Amino acid sequence: MNMKVLFLVGLAAVVATEKVPTSYSAPQPIRYDSSEELVPSNYGYDWTVQDGDSGNAFDHQEAREEYNIQGSYTVQLPDGRLQRVTYYVDGDSGFVAEVTYEGEARYPESREYQPPQTQYSSP
Repeated sequence: MNMKVLFLVGLAAVVATEKVPTSYSAPQPIRYDSSEELVPSNYGYDWTVQDGDSGNAFDHQEAREEYNIQGSYTVQLPDGRLQRVTYYVDGDSGFVAEVTYEGEARYPESREYQPPQTQYSSP
């Protein structure tokens, strides 16, 4: 029984003295020597936001396979139109985007500008 108690006390002392890092630094960049080849990542994601109260609508989707990237996103513009951007990146050809708009722009009736009324009181 005494051995068990001594063992547990010793174990608790070791755990209590274990060093916990108090500061962190930025990760170091991965370095490759000339014999290693950098392999491109493959991924895919999408997300959507639809808020009925405000009328906001956003979405984005993108997929990558090797060096080929393609995706699209939409944004609900303040004038009521939906802006859709479809893009792709294919190797060294760069970023190629096509922008289209759906719907018709709506603007409130223009009113003649009236400066705000202020009241000044004498001291």
